Amino acid sequence: MTPAEINKKWDILQQHIAEDFDNEKPDIKVMLFLIGVQELGQGPRKFSKRQKEELMHIATCRLLSMMGFYELEGLDQDGWPHWKRTKVIPNYTLLEQEMMMKSLIISYFEELGVI
Repeated sequence: MTPAEINKKWDILQQHIAEDFDNEKPDIKVMLFLIGVQELGQGPRKFSKRQKEELMHIATCRLLSMMGFYELEGLDQDGWPHWKRTKVIPNYTLLEQEMMMKSLIISYFEELGVI
């Protein structure tokens, strides 16, 4: 996808998710949190600040696994997924990182049939 296509689909995804959250458009961090909660599979609940950071890490690993950078190692005793890096992630510019993450988030939600 071109950056213009990514941004167009991103806007559509943001609007769709915003409908469930008082019409506030979620940024990348919020999207990562939502993906982390989905991947944890324990439903919505209160999370500590540390758990929220871990959820965003889970989401990032899950998304980067779509490009072969991570693979799921398994679940710990509390049911939290653990990932291992399988190859070195190139040094992308900030803009490249943003476009890549947006593209992966779009693909993730497309796989779920959300958009």
